[in-house]
Amino acid sequence: MSRIALVDDDRNILTSVSMTLEAEGFDVETYNDGQAALDAFNKKMPELAVLDIKMPRMDGMDLLQRLRQKTSMPVIFLTSKDDEIDEVLGLRMGADDYVKKPFSQRLLVERIRALLRRQDAISGELVEEGEEQKLMVRGELSMDPLRHSVTWKGRDVSLTVTEFLLLEALAQRPGFVKSRDQLMDVAYDDQVYVDDRTIDSHIKRLRKKMRQVDDEFSAIETLYGIGYRYNEE
Repeated sequence: MSRIALVDDDRNILTSVSMTLEAEGFDVETYNDGQAALDAFNKKMPELAVLDIKMPRMDGMDLLQRLRQKTSMPVIFLTSKDDEIDEVLGLRMGADDYVKKPFSQRLLVERIRALLRRQDAISGELVEEGEEQKLMVRGELSMDPLRHSVTWKGRDVSLTVTEFLLLEALAQRPGFVKSRDQLMDVAYDDQVYVDDRTIDSHIKRLRKKMRQVDDEFSAIETLYGIGYRYNEE
């Protein structure tokens, strides 16, 4: 049973969404502000968090920033209906996905399941007895799917689930272009729609993290109007 944290200052949302998630088999913990959630997370991290952006004491952006200092667990933002700035900023700060209010609870459940499946695919794969899981090495890049670990020039890079999947998809075939639609298929289920901006924001965040360990990192190339390509260095 996956532990889901739901953080929102709207008690109606906390009550209704938690009931839906519990009916779907999740173990749900609810918090009405970011500080209360952070205090609890410091003791025990959930497997996934759903965060409202605008909350008292500590808002969702501040909470996400603190979480990303210590964990790569999947995070979904709940955003205002017309606030595109919040969506883009949240993705660039390291959120994996966002859902606009008012939202379909069924859609939220699908987004949660999609992220958890991808996390399991990265970190929880079973290796057949006697079979060694090989690292993927592309030039200075090394990726270990079972450990969800990435190094560049020997230095660790902490990536979210979505960032890891996108980098893995690009690096698997250096020199080949991946369109945004192809990258959407990698990062999200077929029934989950996201727009081009979401993929672009994840790629920008991914580049930023790589440049934090190497300010000359340029292995991910943008082909405007087409997609992205990994160039082995």
